[in-house]
Amino acid sequence: MRRIEPYWYAIAIFLVVAAALFTYHLITGVTPPRAAITILGFPIYWYGLWIIAGVVMGAWVVSRLAAERAEKAFLAAVPETTARLSLAEAGLPETWATRLAEREVTTLGQALWEYGLDPRRLGLKKPEQADLGEALLAIPAVEPAWVENAPWRQWNPDHVWNALILILILALIGARLYHILTPSPSMAAIGIYSPLDYFRNPLQLLNFRGGGLGIYGGILGGLLGLIIYTRRNRLQTLGWADLAVVGLALGQAIGRWGNFFNQELYGRPTTVPWAISIDPIYRLPDYAAFEKFHPAFLYESLWSLLTFFVLLWLVRRRSDRLWPGEVFAFYLIAYAVGRSLLELVRLDSRAVALFGLETGVAVATLVSILVAVVAAAWMIIRRLTRRADPPLPPSGDAERGVSAG
Repeated sequence: MRRIEPYWYAIAIFLVVAAALFTYHLITGVTPPRAAITILGFPIYWYGLWIIAGVVMGAWVVSRLAAERAEKAFLAAVPETTARLSLAEAGLPETWATRLAEREVTTLGQALWEYGLDPRRLGLKKPEQADLGEALLAIPAVEPAWVENAPWRQWNPDHVWNALILILILALIGARLYHILTPSPSMAAIGIYSPLDYFRNPLQLLNFRGGGLGIYGGILGGLLGLIIYTRRNRLQTLGWADLAVVGLALGQAIGRWGNFFNQELYGRPTTVPWAISIDPIYRLPDYAAFEKFHPAFLYESLWSLLTFFVLLWLVRRRSDRLWPGEVFAFYLIAYAVGRSLLELVRLDSRAVALFGLETGVAVATLVSILVAVVAAAWMIIRRLTRRADPPLPPSGDAERGVSAG
């Protein structure tokens, strides 16, 4: 029987808390203050806390998905009879068998699993890692590839946390640059009418509280960080991109609730039962007379949550039928569709201008259409030409379990 992954409990808590907050707001019309706490005179904002929670939750899910793929690769490569051998029966020198037993590694399968992911996981120094590798290679039942370049090394979940900082930094830079190149109309309140105004007043480039971040720039920057990391570590970029977008979708679903506390990312005035109340100080000047607005942040959060569920299903249940990169492409299409629908109710979107004339089409909508078309065309052309890598191969009986050794 497959056990329930711990992250499902955390997702359930998020849903309960979010539902409670929104219900409270609908009943009272009150939005919690922007600042959660103040430490030494510095406010800690709910907006940042929700974003951090989204990042951590997304990375956690990706690390678990990577661990599942690593286990499947291990089970497909190492015969069960070999994996279950005790270290003594396997012929590993007694000194190594004793040292590994101290770390609760008692079978050949467990030793190969840990060494194949990363020898450092066994707490060994470099010379000791080399000695253990030679000892494992001397065992007749061990294939050299399991030690020298284990198939499951590719999906070491530690890569998620090791790559996270680089990806976040480049994603933040990309998101900020996208916003600078496409400033929203409300930026006129601080003297920003076009991208050139940022460079006339360079301090505004770093004024995150007076401006925003653009998701498409963040995706591009994060993808660049992923490419750099995977190339440096000789990993499959497209395969990891497929896993990364599962966490990204969940992170967006959670992080968008930061907009609720900031009373931003609301849509047009409305009288629907689920309309949110916006305090006068946070209303756009043209809508100062209105009180109730579409909760655009909620629409995007729910769409991202639905996208997360679909992507997770694809990764866990349909990987053997998909080409590497297709889950990533599906995310781009799903987000683009959701963003285009969201632009129908958003208020503060920059419109595309042609020859100095406003077209009425939001820049985000145009970008979304282009992204969706390119992603769909890429998948179709790839399939038709059949020049890409085949889908991931069947990966063995996941019920065996590596830890059982």
